[in-house]
Amino acid sequence: MLAVIAAGVAAGFAGGLFGIGGGVVTVPVLYALFRTVGASDDSALKTAIGTSLAVIVVTSLRALGEHRRSGAVDADILRSWSPWIALGSASAGFLSRQIPVEALASVFAGGALFIAGQRLFVLKRSDEKRMDLSHKAIHIPVGIGTGLFSGLMGLGGGAVGVMVMRWAGRSIHQAVATASGFGVAVAVPGVIGFLIAGLNVEGRPPASLGFVEIPAFIAMAIAGAVAAPLGAKLAHKVKGDLLSMLFGLYIAVAATGLILDVFS
Repeated sequence: MLAVIAAGVAAGFAGGLFGIGGGVVTVPVLYALFRTVGASDDSALKTAIGTSLAVIVVTSLRALGEHRRSGAVDADILRSWSPWIALGSASAGFLSRQIPVEALASVFAGGALFIAGQRLFVLKRSDEKRMDLSHKAIHIPVGIGTGLFSGLMGLGGGAVGVMVMRWAGRSIHQAVATASGFGVAVAVPGVIGFLIAGLNVEGRPPASLGFVEIPAFIAMAIAGAVAAPLGAKLAHKVKGDLLSMLFGLYIAVAATGLILDVFS
């Protein structure tokens, strides 16, 4: 329980600071803990992802509220992307029952290592606007892809959203603030999908409802809800390059450990 609470605090703080939902923190921790209580590899990872998505609903709402008070959220992008992100995330939840644990771990690790590279090798970007991200030709395919990818990884959608918005010329503060809202669009339909997909599956951790472990969700959600606004406040006060690089290093280590454990 101490490990769950600590991971919840770290995930909430990181989610508020980087706008990424915190799944890269919670999924490896939950997977390791579920393995120790006798869950199978497949059910442990899928329940870790489903539980992480449930936590992200709470932490994203808390972080988004703080970012809105700062005035940095782009409401047009959030409004136009959210339905398509939700569609992609719902698809990921229902697909989770058919996807082997090795494939799911590969998706998580591959995506996390890519994100780590983006964090470790920070490139300076111009803050001049380069494109309209609310245009249908952009937000529909990118939104669906963001939801599908994030749902399969148990992330909040911000990891992809921040990178796309920075590439389009938005400031890092606006990108982080707006992407924090993607977590709700990813997590709500994703959780529903994982809940249904995990019903009557053997080898799940105790006290699980579908692929969501209830005690771990409650403990992490409370801890994350407390920490998320603190991270969001800090995001608007400091330059994030060094913190981004340190967090990228953690992501790389966690993803490597997960993939080695599953395939060994």
